[in-house]
Amino acid sequence: MTFAPSEFLDLNRSEHRMLFDQAVNVWDALKQIPSYLQFRLKPQIHGRLIGKPFISGAVFVGRGTVIEQGAMIKGPAWIGEGCEIRNGAYIRENVIVGSGCVIGNSCEVKNSIIFDEAQVPHFNYVGDSILGFRAHVGAGVILSNVKLDHAEITVATSQGLLPTGLKKFGAVLGDRVEVGCNSVLNPGTLIGRDSILYPGTQWRGVCPACSIVKTRFAAEVIARKQQ
Repeated sequence: MTFAPSEFLDLNRSEHRMLFDQAVNVWDALKQIPSYLQFRLKPQIHGRLIGKPFISGAVFVGRGTVIEQGAMIKGPAWIGEGCEIRNGAYIRENVIVGSGCVIGNSCEVKNSIIFDEAQVPHFNYVGDSILGFRAHVGAGVILSNVKLDHAEITVATSQGLLPTGLKKFGAVLGDRVEVGCNSVLNPGTLIGRDSILYPGTQWRGVCPACSIVKTRFAAEVIARKQQ
């Protein structure tokens, strides 16, 4: 069983599709990020800086991108055109962000590929993950990337566990995936394109395309004793 990049991603929605040329499984592209940036990245800042955000030397920022005071970008990193990198955003090494994206307040991103117009807007962690075109994560969503025992990440499939060869791998969100607030996606998660996960979902494994994951919590209302 394999999970080809084309099952999840429109590769025309990223100028970095070369990362997926040799990928048998979609997550194989994550291993290519460091070498890709080493050979293709030419540090330049074409965007607008508000105040004095921290930007290290090995960073490319496209035209029309706005980086606010208090953001930190540690290269190597590639930020596309027309993005918003908001106050408190922390972009660590080996991050590729497409055009028209949002990385918001108190969001941390590392070793990840973010396709055009994806949004990571509020209190999110995106580790060793891939977000497809117009993927969106609600406030507080965590894409966890390391198992508690630090063992190799496997993908739970209908045919058993599929080894990834990675000890750090979070999630792949297909094009236009919506993940509700405060959800946690465990290491080795694959979410098919156009799927929706309800707020508060905890998920591991493969979610088929065009699915809705409904997570319901029972609430009990009782009368309050009067003082």
